[in-house]
Amino acid sequence: MRVCVCVALVCLIATSSAAQMRPLPDPQPFLQEVRKRLQSDDERQSPYMYVETRRDMKLDKSGRATSDTVTVAESYPGLPGEPRWMREISKDGQKVPQRDLDKADADRRRHVEAYARKLTSNPDEVRTKEAREREKDLREAAESIDDIFRIYDIRMIGRETLDGRDTITFSLTPRSGVKPRTRAGNIMRSLSLRAWISESDYELARLDIEAIDTVSMGFGLLARLHKGSQASFQRRKVNDEAWLPAAASYTLSVRVGLVAVLRRSATFQFSDYRKFSVDTTTAFAPRKP
Repeated sequence: MRVCVCVALVCLIATSSAAQMRPLPDPQPFLQEVRKRLQSDDERQSPYMYVETRRDMKLDKSGRATSDTVTVAESYPGLPGEPRWMREISKDGQKVPQRDLDKADADRRRHVEAYARKLTSNPDEVRTKEAREREKDLREAAESIDDIFRIYDIRMIGRETLDGRDTITFSLTPRSGVKPRTRAGNIMRSLSLRAWISESDYELARLDIEAIDTVSMGFGLLARLHKGSQASFQRRKVNDEAWLPAAASYTLSVRVGLVAVLRRSATFQFSDYRKFSVDTTTAFAPRKP
């Protein structure tokens, strides 16, 4: 048994050393391929339904949890121009009563039927508005990606194995004196990043973020994200077809207004991805009384 363990360790070390000895790719062509594939998590998840498990914690000044809530929900694509629909199925280990699920389903059905009626009565106007909003979202996303490459000094660090896949790691540090062109870019100037990119697919596999300065943000009231707040995002290749969010987490301290300080931590797990499609062009037929 000891011999087998020793042989396995030698093979593992040899494989790891070989991976490190391989020359790293040329940074600029590699980053150009990565840039072509950059998309937000919302964009990647839009054709799918999935299960989201969320754990929320309130923290005291020392970082200890004072409350802990776990929510499990089914997440469905939203109607055009709307956020996703979250169908809560359990909270803190207790299943949501069937009557509450039935009510949520009925409310959602009425909302979808109202959209179908609107679409049927004036399809050209609805489609034109949706296309305009979609174009705006894509334009803003592209401008934010441009700001990433404008604001950050991006340096290739090395090669690491993540979930059994070779990744190329990068550090992203804000350059001084660079003027952002987007709202997201204003926030980026106060954040440092570390990214893991799949070497074979050029896809973002993991992203760690840390606030290196206090960040002013607008949430209706003036809010300031404190230095030291952190977040992490992970993606995995699902069904060998798409890189989709697998997990996320954050620990942050935010001052809201002039007095309140919120300290929060949360983790998210995304599972059971399934393609979801509804033909919204089908004419709405009212129910018979």
